[in-house]
Amino acid sequence: MNELLSTEIYDGRTLGDFISLEFLVSILGSILSAILVLVVGFMIAGWVARRIKGLAEAHSRLDDTLFDFLANIVRYAVIGLAFLIVLNTFGIHTTSLVAVIGAAGLAIGLALQGTLSNVAAGVMLIFFRPIKIGDFVTINDESGTVKAINLNYTELASIGNYQIIIPNSEVWGNTITNYSVYPTRQAEWTFGVGYGADLALVEQVIRDTLAADERLLPDPEPTVKVTELGASSVDFLVRAWVRREDWFGFSKDVTRNVKIALDNAGVEIPFPNRTVHIVKDD
Repeated sequence: MNELLSTEIYDGRTLGDFISLEFLVSILGSILSAILVLVVGFMIAGWVARRIKGLAEAHSRLDDTLFDFLANIVRYAVIGLAFLIVLNTFGIHTTSLVAVIGAAGLAIGLALQGTLSNVAAGVMLIFFRPIKIGDFVTINDESGTVKAINLNYTELASIGNYQIIIPNSEVWGNTITNYSVYPTRQAEWTFGVGYGADLALVEQVIRDTLAADERLLPDPEPTVKVTELGASSVDFLVRAWVRREDWFGFSKDVTRNVKIALDNAGVEIPFPNRTVHIVKDD
């Protein structure tokens, strides 16, 4: 038994050392130190991340998307540093561990090429910022407000307020329509009137209806032009500029108001008619 206890089994220590009270106290102390380091590390990581995000919130000129990304990077870096300190506490050589992690990372990277492409696309989206949090966009025929841009996916909230998740590779690799970049937008309508209508009167009624709406921007001047002689109507193309936030309500209200104004002016708005001839055999 004494020979067994005197046999070196790990790092110069004997089995007797392992079962000694002093060694158990040392191990317990290391475990408690590791837990303390991790707790403090997570607390510091969270505090630093919140401070970085707070900078973007306090200064409107700073981009929320970019600072959210930087906050996450710093948070994970602090947590990683805490884990390295814990490993050193237990006497694990981090240099060898980094080499092992690197080799494992290469193998994992080859197996997760699709995920890595999403991460690469996420980095491109965050740094080049074709979209940012709060923008209303259309991507892959999906429309919604950007809620988050993570390293793997972009989250949209639809008009009906349901969640849309799009992989970043599909966001970066496809056409993005961003409705929130420019401060003004152009609204467009096509109004058809009967061939017997007074075209000058119709144009004036449409212009008066547009001018009566205080949301209309006078510059550039609205466009009201005959654009097509249809099968049953003369079509007017109408374009007007408004502030971005007014576009939806303005475009819908003008459609209704022009219809009412043309009715009041006695202008016929034609609709398709079909004449059916029934031939009876005698």
